[in-house]
Amino acid sequence: MRRLLIGILAVFTGLSLLGCGTTAKEIQAKSLGEKTDVFTEVGNGRALPKGFADMIIKANIKTHIEGYYVLESKESIHGKQGYPFVFNIDGQGITWKVDGVKDIKPSYEADGKTSRDPEAREGLKYILEKTVRLTAGTHKVFFGLPEEHYSVEVEIALEEGKMSILEFRPVYRYKTDPTRIPTFLRGVDRYDVFLNGQPVLMK
Repeated sequence: MRRLLIGILAVFTGLSLLGCGTTAKEIQAKSLGEKTDVFTEVGNGRALPKGFADMIIKANIKTHIEGYYVLESKESIHGKQGYPFVFNIDGQGITWKVDGVKDIKPSYEADGKTSRDPEAREGLKYILEKTVRLTAGTHKVFFGLPEEHYSVEVEIALEEGKMSILEFRPVYRYKTDPTRIPTFLRGVDRYDVFLNGQPVLMK
């Protein structure tokens, strides 16, 4: 019954987000972009030409397994393969689809208390890691998750000849009970963004 009630809440929340449509449309537009010469995806070991920088992009999300919520749309990507991560750098867009791996963490600590790990319980973990090459200097990076109706844009500065790491770390919503423990089963609240380990201010 509890799962059914949570499922109903998730459905109505999704409908309200879809009703707005702004974020979904923005993510769709950003995934296409209008430029093709801002960045290229590269492998390891390729020498950096003068005036360029490499950047590793990292992002992840854990979702419930397929069928966890009985009222969730059959079209939902949650718990399935090919979860989409959308990025747009200075007008060039791309969608990377990632296959998930089963991730099971205990619901309780060794002392019997409920785990405070936001990713406790069974789910599917999607981990994205890509390396791109672009000119050194300042860039605007858009990150969107179409399935979550979530997006964020940040401005970063890259140093010539250096490798940087841009990381998007999920922060999950809280349970509604008094424990106030965040859990991936409630979905993403936001992403915290870090460049080379340092927090990046949101746009």
